[in-house]
Amino acid sequence: MTIASPSLLVFIVSIIVGLLMVVLFRYTSNQKAIARAKDQLKAHLLAVRLFQDQLQVVVRAYGRILGGTARYLRLAFMPLLIAIVPITFLIVELDRYFGWEPLQPGQAFLLSAKLKTEDAVNSADLQLPAELTATAPAVHDAVDNSVIWRVVAARDGRYNLNIASGGESASKEVLVSSKLVRLSPERVRGSFWKRMFYSTEPALPNDGLIQAISVDYPAREVGVFTWKANWIIWFFFISLIAGFIFKSALGIEV
Repeated sequence: MTIASPSLLVFIVSIIVGLLMVVLFRYTSNQKAIARAKDQLKAHLLAVRLFQDQLQVVVRAYGRILGGTARYLRLAFMPLLIAIVPITFLIVELDRYFGWEPLQPGQAFLLSAKLKTEDAVNSADLQLPAELTATAPAVHDAVDNSVIWRVVAARDGRYNLNIASGGESASKEVLVSSKLVRLSPERVRGSFWKRMFYSTEPALPNDGLIQAISVDYPAREVGVFTWKANWIIWFFFISLIAGFIFKSALGIEV
């Protein structure tokens, strides 16, 4: 993969999602009812402009605008909800690829572990494969019950390192690559929602001494020229524009 590939992929995925969103809305909504609701809103707005000097007509039109808006939102709510649920899970999965950059050979990174007790912190030991090297002594944080190591990798690869404490041990995957790969910044306990957003690895034991292990992957920014931002910002911007274009092209009422 080239350096520009993530930006191009975000652009392509955003357009595809924009198309899928409007098509899904089309087949999960009452298109005729939505069209009628929008036409009625336009008529009431026109009445406000045409009869500005007639207070009763204007007040009545505003009341109908509020009622028409509520009717439109009711018609659009369920199709939007049906579309948002799969899109949310898609964004979570895409973020594993576009949200962070993998480590590079020779690039120092921080590895941190959160433990249950101060004694566990003091006895924590980092066990590294031959390709990874700790470049500084461990930093112990007694307040947060955590330990931080600075590590560097010699070459590309998928590595598993181990942290041992109090007779227990847990592993954490580390990816060193120049390619676009699926990353898991953190390994945590069995909290489903936190694991869904931050981890692709098996949950740590709930009753274990080691509560979380995280790798400080660099945040990725995508874009063109000097316009760089988190991929989600571009995703929403491009998919929204694509959705409006496809909506008009396909004659879909939204």
